[in-house]
Amino acid sequence: MKPLRILVFSAGFGGGHVKAAEALIQAVKNMEPTAEIVHEDFMDIYHKGLNMIFKKSYIKLIKRAPKLWGTFYQSTQDLSYDSLFQRFVNNMGRRQLIDYIHGLKPDIIICTYPTVAGLLAQMRKTGELRIPLVTVITDYTTHCQWIHPGVDLYIVGNNQVREGLIKRGINPRSIKVTGIPVSPKFDRSLNKKEAKTDLGLSTGLLTVLIMGGAYGVLGNAKWLCSLIATIDAPIQAIFVCGKDRKLYRSLDPVIEMARNPIVRFDFVNNVDVLMAAADIIITKAGGLTVSEALTKHLPMIIFKPIPGQEANNAEYIRAIGAGKIAYTQTEFLDIFDEIIQNNTLISQMSDAAAREFPGNSAERAVQSILEMAYQLPPILDVG
Repeated sequence: MKPLRILVFSAGFGGGHVKAAEALIQAVKNMEPTAEIVHEDFMDIYHKGLNMIFKKSYIKLIKRAPKLWGTFYQSTQDLSYDSLFQRFVNNMGRRQLIDYIHGLKPDIIICTYPTVAGLLAQMRKTGELRIPLVTVITDYTTHCQWIHPGVDLYIVGNNQVREGLIKRGINPRSIKVTGIPVSPKFDRSLNKKEAKTDLGLSTGLLTVLIMGGAYGVLGNAKWLCSLIATIDAPIQAIFVCGKDRKLYRSLDPVIEMARNPIVRFDFVNNVDVLMAAADIIITKAGGLTVSEALTKHLPMIIFKPIPGQEANNAEYIRAIGAGKIAYTQTEFLDIFDEIIQNNTLISQMSDAAAREFPGNSAERAVQSILEMAYQLPPILDVG
């Protein structure tokens, strides 16, 4: 039997879609070592130059006008998959994708970004594409761009998303609740004291991890660092600036004058270790960051979530008891003071995360994908 050839499509808008794809790829390599895997940013196939412009525009939008993004997200959330707008979006790069797939001849296609998933699902529904199609929803909410009856298998993060898909006409048998896939390394059990020591931190202080995503979109990040640097409490911090070099440099005077220990990083590849060392995380509410924290059973404070999918993700975290949301500095200070004063609150939120998210999400997702791949013989037929 020839090796299974898997094509994975993601997109670099915010980083989470790529991280979900990479998590699945690693799990496939662990479970099916002979598989051939190709990972592509679908927008690069369409037009590399436009892709860069779109990415930069998206980052600027969510940094400078997050409410505008939230308005767009909410206004398009309930559109039908065959609406005029959705058909327009789903046709972006159609010819290029068809030619690419025809040349590669994959046995199965996995999408972690909605636009390409919608386009391929439309072709799957009309019979133009006869390759099993998997859509991996990377948020804890449902939006119309993810939903299309041509998808063979949905991988979703929780039962709430599953029910949302069913209400919109998706066959329950085509939905698997596995948790949003995160890298298998987050399932490793790491010693907290050793992780703190390796980072040059004290083992006896409350440790706060502050992360704003790859592009540093956490609002008022410098203010947060200044607060922890000067607060009169037994506390220390790990600060991850991502690719925001301006933010990284702006923290020089804060760290120099800090009374509490602070370690600072730019872009990192050991978030699992940083989360193991931390007692709580202050972060944005991207689906992958949230899922990584849940996997590590790390309590969260979501500070000023971006309207749209991230606000919905934050509400999910609050609903299950794994974290709290602060929409203003005043709310944050109240929550932060409560956590410092109440030693049991962190353990309660950690227990809530453990109950909701048992881990091994990527492995469970890949198991479902492989089962489908071997049950549906692929027949390439793209027009």
